[in-house]
Amino acid sequence: MDKIFGTRNVNQDSGEHWLTVSDLMAGLMMVFLFIAIVFMMITQKENDKIKNVAVAYQENQVAIFEALETEFAKDLSKWGATIDKETLAFNFQSPDVLFANNETKLSEAYKAILNDFFPRYIMVLTPYRDSLDEIRIEGHTSSVGLRGSTETQAYFYNMRLSQGRTRSVLEYGYALMPDEANWIKANIAAVGFSSSRAIIHDGVEDAAMSRRVSFRAITNADIQIKRILESN
Repeated sequence: MDKIFGTRNVNQDSGEHWLTVSDLMAGLMMVFLFIAIVFMMITQKENDKIKNVAVAYQENQVAIFEALETEFAKDLSKWGATIDKETLAFNFQSPDVLFANNETKLSEAYKAILNDFFPRYIMVLTPYRDSLDEIRIEGHTSSVGLRGSTETQAYFYNMRLSQGRTRSVLEYGYALMPDEANWIKANIAAVGFSSSRAIIHDGVEDAAMSRRVSFRAITNADIQIKRILESN
């Protein structure tokens, strides 16, 4: 009967069929495993590249800070200046020396400081130019505005004031170094932040410390990381 109805052949065919599917599944699993391993290797390689950029960025950051500190250590106190290691901001924090109240015109005292500071600052950063995205002259004010002004009016008044002051600083520095004019135009920006980055101590604004001008060296590590990600 089995021979007549072909039961044995059906079972054999069925067994061979499931054996084929099993082999196929095993093969697919091997392919997927291979793809996963390749993907992990690629990901690890990219992570290593990004890690190397991050390490180089940190080392470069430290090198720039140490170069600035070495060059200007003896001048900081007399200029009322500080250097922030984390942001590489060179902060001039004596507002009465920099500008007259509500004025964008440089004081004679600040001109004298810039005569000494600006050429030396550019010189110190020259070896690091390839790793810089830009040098930003940042103007900051307190939140205090003109008498009777609203908070919004004070903010935008101080925005114009901070922008005007950084423009004055950049124009003066530009005139000091005509040989570097093209590089300065391409790489130094003047930005006014108004009171958006005021100095706060224990929840209270320090108006005097908030009024400052900063020179900040911004490295291009984020651009290098973006290029690594876009290259894939």
